[in-house]
Amino acid sequence: MDALECIHTRRSVRKFTEEPVSREHIMEILDAGRWAPSGQNNQPWRFVIVSSDGSREGLSGLTKYGNIIKSAPVSIAVFIDRDSMYNDTKDHQSIGACLQNMLLAAHAVGLGAVWLGEILKSAEKVRQLLGLDDNLELMAVLAVGHPASSKHVSQRMELDELLIKDV
Repeated sequence: MDALECIHTRRSVRKFTEEPVSREHIMEILDAGRWAPSGQNNQPWRFVIVSSDGSREGLSGLTKYGNIIKSAPVSIAVFIDRDSMYNDTKDHQSIGACLQNMLLAAHAVGLGAVWLGEILKSAEKVRQLLGLDDNLELMAVLAVGHPASSKHVSQRMELDELLIKDV
């Protein structure tokens, strides 16, 4: 799949089959994330793979979208390492690029994924559940798995509605 096709066909997937996700695919997703751009190449992202039943159950209790985490064979918690940051805005932007790379990689290998942000309200509890240091701040959780359906529809505004000016 070429890059533009991947961008145009990727959709948020919230329902998964019980089929396990291979370690190889998880590592490919993480590898895509680490290749995102970051200011001064500081690479402030850190990852936790959440795949055990107990960890997924604990994580699912910290968000109103817990059913998505429970149904996904694996979730990836993405953190920013505050000790490696140099500029709040740029470093947070790079985390967004990292997450997008990971979503595209999941799609490219035939998996589905969704970016869960509501769980940020429980960021401290997530950090504690996973036994992490204070310097790590939760940015998102990606639920990843084999899509239960191939029918994912999404709408986008027309480009002329978004283009403010062409100067």
